[in-house]
Amino acid sequence: MLKPPSPADSVVIGVIGRAFGVKGWSWITTYTRPADGITQYRQWFVRSPADGGDAGKWYRVTKFAAQSQGIVAKLEGIDDRTQAEALTGAEILVPTDALPKVAEGEYYWRDLTGCRVQHVSGQDFGVVQELLETGANDVLVVGGEGQRERLIPFIPDDVLVSINIDQRLIVVDWDPDF
Repeated sequence: MLKPPSPADSVVIGVIGRAFGVKGWSWITTYTRPADGITQYRQWFVRSPADGGDAGKWYRVTKFAAQSQGIVAKLEGIDDRTQAEALTGAEILVPTDALPKVAEGEYYWRDLTGCRVQHVSGQDFGVVQELLETGANDVLVVGGEGQRERLIPFIPDDVLVSINIDQRLIVVDWDPDF
């Protein structure tokens, strides 16, 4: 039996939505890009956010199906609508080592969150609180205690001068007054 993944060694890749039909299928809200990337993961650790910690259970995904409004999944042992409804709102986690390796110059958002952000002059802007997906480019939301919030476009080799995940440091060339 697989043990629950630790929060440091896992990533939330989606949430189980409402039941779909009467045979145990559920709608899936996916956080993967592209959205159907979630279908490459066939073992999910499912936990209710209220449970926290290690509470939850491993499920094998037996089937996926694309629907006009998204993706539905069938989990082993979930065979009727009542069982599927009981999982509504539960987070879907996978171990981080199950994630595809990223190419040079590519990053998972989870790796950028919490990195310190510094202007090329050395001025501290705070830490990456979250990232926003926009149509043109992603945006770093930077701030923290004693720091005002800044929205810095994620544009490598222009705004982002360097990113060092090991040092948890991002150097930017962005107007400090903006």
